[in-house]
Amino acid sequence: MIRVAVLGDIGSGKSHVAKLFGCPVFDADNEVTKLYKKSKKCYNELKKKLPKYIFSFPVEKSELYNAIVANRHNLKKIIKIVHPEVRSSMNSFIKKNKDKKLVVLDIPLLMENKINKKNDILVFVDAKKKEINKRLKKRHNFNLEVAKKLKELQLSVEVKKKNADYVIKNNFSNNFVKKSVKEILKKILFNA
Repeated sequence: MIRVAVLGDIGSGKSHVAKLFGCPVFDADNEVTKLYKKSKKCYNELKKKLPKYIFSFPVEKSELYNAIVANRHNLKKIIKIVHPEVRSSMNSFIKKNKDKKLVVLDIPLLMENKINKKNDILVFVDAKKKEINKRLKKRHNFNLEVAKKLKELQLSVEVKKKNADYVIKNNFSNNFVKKSVKEILKKILFNA
């Protein structure tokens, strides 16, 4: 099985690019959202660690945002609870898709959490900061303070780009990005 990991800045279009590969995608952000909505265990642990902020099940992102903005150590508490669950979901996803030729991992903190394997193919999505900011402002429930704190956890964009096997320039024109993904996919399968 070939593992393709999609890297990039917050709002650069990683999830969109991941889907364009046309194979099973593990979307970590989606898994986190599911945890907040469905996992009583996750809720109970968050409530225990952040009693001043977590009040309701399903867990409201606004409550988490308030906790993160109030104290940066709260983000670490959240990560300690959420990341092991997401890693477990990823392992299940990989087992379930073990017979597939290729899977895509859309995991924002892939390198930071040392989830990537040596032979993973890293694809970096490169987008202009101005375009990213314009898109982020349109996102429902977007919180700039939280985004800044999340960015502090991440390796720099330059480091990710330097470590990537392929770079896709995302100008947010669907045809251009589709063509780039198709070319990269062809190269990956050819070299496999």
